Amino acid sequence: MVIVNSFAEYQAFEGKEIGNSEWHKIDQAQINKFADATLDHQWIHCDEEKAKNEGPFKATIAHGYLTLSLIPYLWKQIADIRNVKMEINYGIESFKFGQAVLVNDEVQLNAKLKSIIDLRGVTKVVITATLNIKGKNKPAYVGDVVFLYHF
Repeated sequence: MVIVNSFAEYQAFEGKEIGNSEWHKIDQAQINKFADATLDHQWIHCDEEKAKNEGPFKATIAHGYLTLSLIPYLWKQIADIRNVKMEINYGIESFKFGQAVLVNDEVQLNAKLKSIIDLRGVTKVVITATLNIKGKNKPAYVGDVVFLYHF
């Protein structure tokens, strides 16, 4: 895990890989809880039997937004940003989903610092986030997440 104590320390990673999270297994229970939370119970996510017999992946798949929602959890395994008064999830940009995450797949977030800027005391950071799937060559997604930090 990378520890960052200041803007200057953060800036040293600009254009570089920061690191990878641990692997996280997405099981059917997590998919079902996400479906309940978002009211998205489409059969491709929740109906294991139909997905197995009729679905293109022969298994249920995680919601794309479920995989996106893992970013804060996985990011905290990569970097510990210290001495901040407040951290804000500011936005997501240019995300492309490359392939589905099947039930029981393990995923890992890779983070690279695309840019960092001081906006009169507020640090705006753009992280290129790639969600890798264990055993697969193509990532689940690649895109930029934007965080604001008040050091």
